[in-house]
Amino acid sequence: MFKLGVSGASGKMGKRIISLAKENKDIDVIFGLEDENHPSVGKVVDGVKITADSGKIKECDCLIDFSAPAATIENLSLVRKFSKCMVIGTTGFDHSQRSKIKELSSKTGVVFSPNMSVGVNLLFRLVKESAHLLKKYNVFIEEAHHIHKKDAPSGTAKKIAEIINRQGFNLKIEDIKAVREDEIVGDHRVVFESDADRIELFHSAKTRDIFAKGAILAARWVLDKPAGLYSMDDVLFGK
Repeated sequence: MFKLGVSGASGKMGKRIISLAKENKDIDVIFGLEDENHPSVGKVVDGVKITADSGKIKECDCLIDFSAPAATIENLSLVRKFSKCMVIGTTGFDHSQRSKIKELSSKTGVVFSPNMSVGVNLLFRLVKESAHLLKKYNVFIEEAHHIHKKDAPSGTAKKIAEIINRQGFNLKIEDIKAVREDEIVGDHRVVFESDADRIELFHSAKTRDIFAKGAILAARWVLDKPAGLYSMDDVLFGK
């Protein structure tokens, strides 16, 4: 059995991770981590104590983090200090913060992905193959999420653009169509279009459980891996 900590424990993702992790007999969720001003601090949620004491990280084997960029960087520093491992599902990092994640992961195992879903990471693979074969096509990216999502375009959409651009395209972030509407969990559409045909790759998340299950899968996978920065592609397809 391994000991799991969850940062951002009172958010929608954090709650589902805790709930689903507790269904696994080999996982012991030992704490939920939140900002000191969060109203859930000191409470027990789904059998897990919510704390603002980030020093608790030393007691877990792996930390799953769905918090906020600044908090994630701080948590990663402690993960490294205590020689633990970490799964980062937080989005909205700037270039400097992403560089910091790379630096801090040099001495501990970290899985970092803008989307933990198995289905979305398969989409990444399909996008890569399509962009490689369809270099003369026009490409469009559309994404839609709930009105509470702070970053736009999504980290997933930016990752898709990055994958496509590695194949010789020149997509700009501002050209990604981002919709914030109702309670949409997450939709991503990639269109390759020529004068002769139109090819669409589309993924729609029905519930947040796909992200929570992916994060738990990543946590179990990274436990015995050497220090380094990994992606969900590594978790699913090997590195």
